[in-house]
Amino acid sequence: AYRYFSTEKRKFIIADTPGHEQYTRNMATGASTADLAIILIDARYGVLTQTKRHSFIVSLLGIKHIVVAINKMDIVDYRQEVFEQIKADSIAFAARLDLPDVHFMPISALKGDNVVTNSPHMPWYTGPPLMRFLESVYIGSDRNLEDFRFPVQLVLRPNLDFRGFAGTIASGVIRAGDEIVSLPSRKKSRVRSIVTYDGEINEAFAPQSVVLTLEDEIDSSRGDMLVRPGNVPKVDSKCEAMVVWMGEESLVPGKQYLFKHTSKITAGTVSTLRYRIDINTLHRENAPTLSLNEIGRCAISLSSPIAFDSYRRNRATGAFILIDRLTNSTVGAGMILDRESEADRQDHWGDSSEGSHLHGEASTVTASERAARFGQQSATILLTGLTGSGKTTVALALERKLFDMGRAVVVLDGQNMRQGISKDLGFTSADRSENLRRSVEVARLLNDAGSICIGAFVAPDEEVRRKAAERIGPERFLVVYLSAPIDVCRLRDTDGHYALADEGVLTNFPGVSAPYEPPRASDLIVPTHQWPVARCVDAIVELLEQRGII
Repeated sequence: AYRYFSTEKRKFIIADTPGHEQYTRNMATGASTADLAIILIDARYGVLTQTKRHSFIVSLLGIKHIVVAINKMDIVDYRQEVFEQIKADSIAFAARLDLPDVHFMPISALKGDNVVTNSPHMPWYTGPPLMRFLESVYIGSDRNLEDFRFPVQLVLRPNLDFRGFAGTIASGVIRAGDEIVSLPSRKKSRVRSIVTYDGEINEAFAPQSVVLTLEDEIDSSRGDMLVRPGNVPKVDSKCEAMVVWMGEESLVPGKQYLFKHTSKITAGTVSTLRYRIDINTLHRENAPTLSLNEIGRCAISLSSPIAFDSYRRNRATGAFILIDRLTNSTVGAGMILDRESEADRQDHWGDSSEGSHLHGEASTVTASERAARFGQQSATILLTGLTGSGKTTVALALERKLFDMGRAVVVLDGQNMRQGISKDLGFTSADRSENLRRSVEVARLLNDAGSICIGAFVAPDEEVRRKAAERIGPERFLVVYLSAPIDVCRLRDTDGHYALADEGVLTNFPGVSAPYEPPRASDLIVPTHQWPVARCVDAIVELLEQRGII
């Protein structure tokens, strides 16, 4: 239930939500837009499981200001030691949560003690009464004025001379003349005008509903998001989220649901339920499903990408609801996390096969027979360097040279791999590692078949390159470092990757927003900024001859 009142200093909306476990979904819904939470504790009973549940949900929903009101102090004779003990117990539990601003107040709602004025019965309490605190708590800094996010709700075209994008500003500030980027297309333009019901304005901010007209005719429609270049959310079809389940029918991992995020609705699944939270103890439990009012961490896979922030950073663009496709009822609410799961962070270089009963079959054709047939030893040559250092150019030229020499040779290019067996991967450090691991497995099979494999990968991590050598076999793995400096690579970047990385559109970009570790002991260093391609190729061929590979 909602209650409305105002004082001389502020207007208030109170969402009175039940605290019992069966009403978890009600509390989550009511608290989702709150600036401050008041958690009531009965002074007779202290911290109960219900108190812990309230505190956890408040933390989950990212409410930054919390008042723990210890009520019914009149029944315990206004004793300070009772208040202090409950306060200590609450602090001990809150230490396990993310509750940045917590205030404790002893009150008596029945008698009015410390509600509007300070109570004469508790002279030991020197803080403000509840109402004075509510009037004075500063919430202005809670507003996100940095991250401009404008989900497009409607494209207005009343006549041939007007085309505007209507919506509610989710966060941030926008001004006429500001540059914007439309996601997911990444098309750029500038704001020509900001139109409201009362006419044009020069500046708008959240949560105003406005129409933005742009200087360019870019293709953007409902569900897209307009943001500032240099401050863009993540665009992906996968995310991790805490989900509060609200449906009478339990969550089914793998089942198709509709996901509504800002103004966009897309199909998707909860691909994995990582764990369920016991909100009374905060323990993580393995569970096959989530039932009504249960909360768990989930991996989400969507049929089309969305532009999102973490819920902790931006409540408007970090939240979504799940809708049952048949009944059209809301069955869940999700808060997107800003960190990868443990499963995502770990690598799979040392994983064993899921099938313990499986075993490899040895070929009847030996390595020496293949070497005699092809006139070469099999090997993998990893060309590593920054984007723009010339890896693909050198790899393809080397392939042509070796092929013309009668050698069996194949190129594995990082971008090509991402269009096939690695198309599900992003560009985090873990995903880059996994892309190389999968490619190394392919290279190993090609080597076992007698071919020379040329790999063109950024491969920015020294430890990952070491694991690749270990998997292929050090005796047939060569690292060639293309040492072009980043300034030269930027000049060669016709695709604009570095510019996008500078603006924050491309994240985890080696050399800009992620590290690139030059090989400490490469087999060959090729200065592609100084040598023509032919000389680079000749140097690598000479290395292969020295090593007895050809």
